[in-house]
Order: sequence, then structure tokens, then C-alpha cells
Amino acid sequence: MKNILVATDFSNNAYCALFYATQLLKSTECNFYLVNVYNDLTPLIGAKSEFLVGQKLLNELAATSKEKITALEHKITLDNENTLHKFETISKKGNLVKTIHHMLNAFDIDLVVMGSKGYTGAKEIFLGSNTIQVANTITQCPVLTIPKELDFVAPTDIAFVTDYKKGCTKKTTAPLLFIAELFNATIKVMHINEEEELSKEQESHREMLELCLKNTEHSSHWVQAFADKAMVIDDFLNNQGVDMFAMVHYKHSFFDRILHEPVVKNVSMYSNIPFLILPFKD
Repeated sequence: MKNILVATDFSNNAYCALFYATQLLKSTECNFYLVNVYNDLTPLIGAKSEFLVGQKLLNELAATSKEKITALEHKITLDNENTLHKFETISKKGNLVKTIHHMLNAFDIDLVVMGSKGYTGAKEIFLGSNTIQVANTITQCPVLTIPKELDFVAPTDIAFVTDYKKGCTKKTTAPLLFIAELFNATIKVMHINEEEELSKEQESHREMLELCLKNTEHSSHWVQAFADKAMVIDDFLNNQGVDMFAMVHYKHSFFDRILHEPVVKNVSMYSNIPFLILPFKD
């Protein structure tokens, strides 16, 4: 992972996501692209905000964005103190998802990092709307979401939640294995047991995943689907004490089903665990 895109709305959550990424990749030479996207719907904090409309508002938003992202670059440079890391700032009017898509190709991005919430995120929501839109549409690279104002903890135990239906290929799991190798982490493969036995296709995928993990310390955990899947996953993550968890995003996957639930009843779900969303690749 060399080129990292970090989206920011200048909230504390967004800064913690940026700092987490620098610590996660502290031993890797990286280019961090810090991007803030604004438009006429972006809240402008300040006494003048209620009096500004139209082009005057956009001009003020542009000036504020450039000022804050420059300050952000200075702060992370001081806090990070890593000569392996370079930072570039981008302040742009437009749509966040479209801007990120453009940057993925323009800067050959390997990883997108976001806070799971912004200034307006409600605690009952699993992921913020911007994060969901990005995760739903990006297929080129993984998305790492960081919850709350989380302090960095080296991931030594990483959960990989799978139904063995897709996403067990070398290309799909490569980002997960890269992070695990950085910290000599153990990968805990969690499978929710919805059937008495795996289908031939699932068994083939399980064997494929075993091959991918052959050089990585790992363990397999089959959990009975006795309740809502989101709750089962939540219990597993908490009981196993994992430092990060990953899922593959494709249609009809566990993650895809969770995204269609607008509010997660158990607000503790994944609340303190970084979440790596892996795009499906054959």
C-alpha cells in the first residue's frame, strides 16, 4: 500500500482516522492524499454563516476548506513525525463520492480511509451516509473505516467474516494479508453456520482461503446462526477481543444486508473496532 486517500470533514473522528492510518502504515513508505470536498450544502461554522448564500457562501466554504486542510497537513506532520510519509492536500467543490472515484485512478489509490462518522453522525447509525456511499460504489481498493475517536492499537488479532460464498481469492484478501503481515497478526476466520454442511462451491472457497492463509497464523470459528447475523458477528468480535475486522462487500453478502438496515438496534455493534471493507475480486 503506497497511495492512501484520507477523506476529512475536519471532525475529531476524521482526524483520528488519519492518525490511525499513519500508525498502521508507519513502517511503509506512503503518499497520503488528504481530501476535503465541499458544496453549497456543507455547513459553515461561524457567525457569518446564516447571512451567506449562493456564490458568497461557496467562496467562504472554499477559503475555509483550504485553510483547514493546510492546518490539518501541518498537524499530522508534527504528530506523525515519519520521514516515510508524504502528505498532499486537496480541497475541492463537488460530490465526495465522485471526487474519490476520480482520485482513485488519478493517484493510483491503494486504500481509502474514513471516519465512520462525521460532525452530524448519530450514534445509532452503524456507518455514516458518506461512508456507506463510498463503500457501496468503490470496487478498485479497500475502504478502512475508523470508529469514534479511537486510539491506535496495533492489530494483532484480525477477524475475517465470511460465508464462503465469495471473496476467498488471493486478490480479494491481499489487503487483509498485507496488514496482518505488518504486525504478525493472527487472522480469525468467522463463518456463520446457516446450513448443516457447506455446499461444494463453499467448500471450494474454504479450501481456496486456506491456501491464501497458509503462510499466516490463523484459526477457524464456526458460529451457529441462532440470532440476527449482525448480533452474532458483534458477539464474536467482542468475545474474541479482535483489533480489526474485515468483510468482503458484494451483493447479498452479510455486509450488504447490514447496510440495508438504516439503524442498528444494538448501538455497541462494531463501535470500537476498525472495519476493513474488501472489494470482491475474482
